[in-house]
Amino acid sequence: MGIKAVIWDLDGTLLDTLGDLTASTNAALAQNGMPARTMDEVRSFVGNGIRKLMERAVPGGAENPAFEQALSDFTRHYGAHSRDTTKPYDGIVEALDALAAAGVRHAIVSNKIDFAVKQLSRAYFGERMCAAVGDDPSRARKPAPDSVLAAMAELGVTAQEAVYVGDSDVDVITARNAGIPCVAVTWGFRDEACLRAAGATHIAHTPAQLRAIIRAL
Repeated sequence: MGIKAVIWDLDGTLLDTLGDLTASTNAALAQNGMPARTMDEVRSFVGNGIRKLMERAVPGGAENPAFEQALSDFTRHYGAHSRDTTKPYDGIVEALDALAAAGVRHAIVSNKIDFAVKQLSRAYFGERMCAAVGDDPSRARKPAPDSVLAAMAELGVTAQEAVYVGDSDVDVITARNAGIPCVAVTWGFRDEACLRAAGATHIAHTPAQLRAIIRAL
């Protein structure tokens, strides 16, 4: 196995965060007199960061005069409730540990706000993650490669030694922009057709299958 580092997306890949994201979205919408969104709607809104999530959830998007207040309300609510129902997908922790036993190091790169990425990484994965990189104004967010390249530098690996794992078209494009292979997973927020349309060639349906694909790279 030539892979020395796996860089992971967070929402929809490592953690099932959809319930808490939906709750915080609807709390912010309710506080500003806006209609609630369904869980399936929120599923389709995530992947490009919290601001884009709220642009899609708020009627009229960023042009709505109450948009910035709704965004602030979401951030405050999610900061207090990001772990109410969130949990790792079945088999994920075992996959992390099995790959680590084979000498692989792990990092997270997400478009979620940076404080939440670090908080969730510590809470659910402890010392398993060597780096946790979230949305930061100093870097372009995915699908720009900046955050993946920052994680690779922190891990001390080359493009030939790293792989990115994610559940969305954004993740597939991000890996391509960073010049590293991608393994797309189907248990998250996008279906296989979406992943293949984005150019995914390695697709895993279970964490066990994911481990096998990574070991074969």
